[in-house]
Amino acid sequence: MTDTSLFGKVKALAFDLDGTLLRPDKTLSERTLRAVRNCADRGMNIIIATGRSLRSGEIYREQLGVSGPQVYYNGAEVVDMPGGTMIHAGFLDPEPVLFCAGLAKKLGLYFQVYFPRGFAGPEETLMAERLTEEAALYAKSTGIRAIEGDLEEYLSRAAMPGVIKAMFISDEGRHKKLQKTLREKYGDSLYVVRSTPRFLEVLAPGVSKGAGLVHALNHLGLGPEEALAFGDEENDIPMLRAAGFSAAPANAPRSVRKLSRFHIPSNADDGVAVFLEEQLAACGPGCSARP
Repeated sequence: MTDTSLFGKVKALAFDLDGTLLRPDKTLSERTLRAVRNCADRGMNIIIATGRSLRSGEIYREQLGVSGPQVYYNGAEVVDMPGGTMIHAGFLDPEPVLFCAGLAKKLGLYFQVYFPRGFAGPEETLMAERLTEEAALYAKSTGIRAIEGDLEEYLSRAAMPGVIKAMFISDEGRHKKLQKTLREKYGDSLYVVRSTPRFLEVLAPGVSKGAGLVHALNHLGLGPEEALAFGDEENDIPMLRAAGFSAAPANAPRSVRKLSRFHIPSNADDGVAVFLEEQLAACGPGCSARP
C-alpha cells in the first residue's frame, strides 16, 4: 500500500466524509484528526469534498483546523473557508425539481430540496412537503433539519434562481428505477447519483465532486495530477477519476474499489489515518508539499 514517492507528488488531499473520513458513528477519530493535521503541517492542502451542506460540513472542517476551498453539496458549491467566498456554484433548474416532487408524491416517496440563501430564508434552507421518518433519518445523519413548505409554490416563483440540490430518501431498490425514469426524461441535463445507500441526489448537469475538486484545485493553482482523493460511494467516482491518485476504503462497493489505485482499511478501522501514517513514514521527516 505504501508508495515512497507519492507524497513527493501530492500537494492536495481531497476527502469524502461519510463512509470515508468519518467513522460509522459520524465522528472524526483522534487518530484521523492527528494524521490529517500532520499532512496539513507538511504543507498539503486539505479539501473536504462532501454531499453535505456547508453548515453540516463545517463542523468537521473546524475540527480539522484547515482552511481553503471546500466542496459541498456534491460539487454544487465550492467555497473558500472560513471566509465563505463562493468560488463556484452550479444551481439546478426548477422545472425538473418540480417533476421530481410530483414523482415523489405519485410513488409515496420522501423528497426534499435545498434552496439557496436569501430565497426561502436568510440561510440555505432545506424544505420538504411533509416531514416523515426519512426527514428524521437525514437530520440524525447530517444535523440539518428540513422545514415543511409548499415545494410547488416556491419552485414556481418567477424570481427562483434555481436550487442547490434535491434528494429522494428511500430504500436502495427504488434508486435504479428513479434513475431510469429521470434519465429517460432528461438525459444528460440532470446529474442523478447515489450518495449513501438511501440517499439519491438530483443536481445540475456538470455538477459532481470531480468538477468541484477541479474548481478547488484551480483556485489553489494546482493540477488534478497533484491531488489524492479518498471516497467510498457512487458520488465519489467522478472525484476519484479526476484526481491523479485515488484511494477507497474496504467498506466501499467493489465498483468504487476497482477504479481506485489504493485500497485502504475501512472507515471503522481508521483506514484514511492508517494510509496517511504509512505514507508520511515512507516520505520521512523532511517530506513537504511546500515548494
